[in-house]
Amino acid sequence: MILFVHRLSYTWRRIPPWFIKFPNFAKKSDLKTVVVGLSGGVDSSVAAYLLKEEGYHVIGMFMKNWHDESVTISDECPWIDDSNDALLVAQKLNIPFQTIDLSEEYKKRIVDYMFSEYENGRTPNPDVLCNREIKFDVFLKAAKSLGADYVATGHYCQKRQDENGMFQLIAGKDKNKDQSYFLCQLTQEQLAPALFPIGHLEKSEVRKIAAEQDLVTAEKKDSQGLCFIGKVKLPVFYSSS
Repeated sequence: MILFVHRLSYTWRRIPPWFIKFPNFAKKSDLKTVVVGLSGGVDSSVAAYLLKEEGYHVIGMFMKNWHDESVTISDECPWIDDSNDALLVAQKLNIPFQTIDLSEEYKKRIVDYMFSEYENGRTPNPDVLCNREIKFDVFLKAAKSLGADYVATGHYCQKRQDENGMFQLIAGKDKNKDQSYFLCQLTQEQLAPALFPIGHLEKSEVRKIAAEQDLVTAEKKDSQGLCFIGKVKLPVFYSSS
């Protein structure tokens, strides 16, 4: 179920000089619609800003992947604070914002898998699966239901198309933040509508852009833990699942 939270009008801004230096991350859009997964962090915030500057019709969407706050570690990426920050960014950028509840699918596709792997003596990688099963499957379908042509995230990676029309993942410019590995299981169908607007930037450049645009997330620390949930108390998380 998609909950409409806030809708705002649209404005246009001149593309700044530093953006023109990186023209190849997406083609000119002619008002194509892109839904950005706004996590409440600086990376997705700047991704949304860059896409709007490029001329896309941008919609921000926050994914709520878990309900039980008792399993999260206090002050470590609490979802309610992140969703509020995502909303504030959307307000600042003057773009529509929605929250989507994916907790049921997340439980089935990610959490159950994770503990099944633990029980079988294997170390799971929930972030790889989250990208394949949630962000670029369930979330992508929700975005398309809104009329989106593309989805975008704040991943530090890049994408190109070879002479045969096949999409390839490329490491992000910032080697310390490269996240291409976490997208390694995406199919061609999933990569086709995917945009990675900050892949050509260093983390320091992303924070600089956020500060220049006075985004509330400019100095926010990077989140760690489960995708869109944060750090959890694993024994409690296991018993609650």
